[in-house]
Amino acid sequence: MSGYDLIVIGGGPGGSSAAILAARQGARVLLLERGAFPRHKVCGEFVSAESLDLLETLLGRAGDDLVTAALRIGRARLFLDGHLVENSITPPAASIARYELDAALWKAAKLCGVATQDRITVSAVRNDVGFRVISSAGEFSAAAVIDASGRWSNLGARAKSVGPSWLGIKGHFRENKPSQSVDLYFFDGGYCGVQPVDLVDDDSRSCRVNACAMVRADRATELAQIFELHPDLKDRSRQWQPLMDAVSTSPLIFRKPSPTRNGMFLVGDAAAFVDPFIGDGISLALRSGALAAKCLASSATAALALQAYSRRYEAELGPIFRASSTLRRILALPAVVRKPGLVLLNSSPRLKQYIVSRTRRAG
Repeated sequence: MSGYDLIVIGGGPGGSSAAILAARQGARVLLLERGAFPRHKVCGEFVSAESLDLLETLLGRAGDDLVTAALRIGRARLFLDGHLVENSITPPAASIARYELDAALWKAAKLCGVATQDRITVSAVRNDVGFRVISSAGEFSAAAVIDASGRWSNLGARAKSVGPSWLGIKGHFRENKPSQSVDLYFFDGGYCGVQPVDLVDDDSRSCRVNACAMVRADRATELAQIFELHPDLKDRSRQWQPLMDAVSTSPLIFRKPSPTRNGMFLVGDAAAFVDPFIGDGISLALRSGALAAKCLASSATAALALQAYSRRYEAELGPIFRASSTLRRILALPAVVRKPGLVLLNSSPRLKQYIVSRTRRAG
C-alpha cells in the first residue's frame, strides 16, 4: 500500500489547484482521476477575473500563455421576458475551453512532482489512523484526503432531487463575428449561456462559441430543442456549425455548501454546486482547492486544517452561494412579477453593478 501526505480525488480545476499548491509546499501528493484525461465536460468556460492571477500561478510554465492569450469577456447580456439587460464585466473575465484548461492544470501538476493517475475509480475512503483510499488500482494511504470528485461522487451521500429533474448540456459551434460577451437566454424551464471561446479563422473573424444550458428534462434533452425555446437564440443558432458532439450531465441539484465530510476536505462541486448563470463555477473550484492546500500547509494537524478550512470557506466563498441562491429564486418568479425589476435594472447601472458584485469576492 503506497503512502502519501495528501491524496486528491478528482483532476478538475479544484483538485488540480489543491494538488499543485500542496506539492509546491513539499507534500507528497497523489492525484487520481476517474476518467480519461482531459475530456470535454459540461462547463460555461468562463473564468472570472478574481481567479486569473491564481490560475496563472498554478499553471506556471505549463500554461503556454493560456491565460494571457484567452479572449476577454467584458460584457454580459441577459435576454429575459422580451427584455435585453446589459452590463459591463469589470475587470473582464477570460474565456478558456475546459478541455484545454484541464489539460494544462494536469500538466502543471505533473511538473510539480504530483503523482497523477487517470482511469482510476475510487470505491471507498477509510478514515482509521490516517486514510486508506481503495481504488481500482489498489489501496493508497495518506495523512489527508481532498475530495474533488464533483457533484455525483460515490464517496458521500447523494442529495435527493425534489421536483422536476434538471440537466446540463454543452456544445461548441462555429459562428461568424459573435459578440464578445457572455449572453444568457432565459426561457420557461431553464436558460442557455453563449460566449465565444477562441478564434477559428482570423480572416473571417469566425469563432468557436460555447453553448451551455441548464434545462428541465421535461422541456428539452438536446441542444437543438433548447435553441427552439428562445426566439433570439433560435435565430442566432441557425447559422451555427457544430464543432463537437454535445456532452451532458444530470441531474443538477442545489444544496447548502458542505466544505468537509468524514475528515476529508471537499472542494469544487463536491462541496457545493453554484448556479451556473453567475459564471463563477471554475473560479470557486480553483479558489476552494487553493484554500484547502493553504490550510493544510499552515496548520499543525489535519484536524486544525479542517477547522480552518471550514471557517474560511464560509467567510470567503459562502456569500457567493447565498447571493446566487437569492438570484435563482428571483429568476424563478412569474414574468409579471419580474417585469418591474427588469425595467429598474435597465435604468440603474449602479444596481446592476451591485448585483454582480454580490456574486464576486476578491481572492
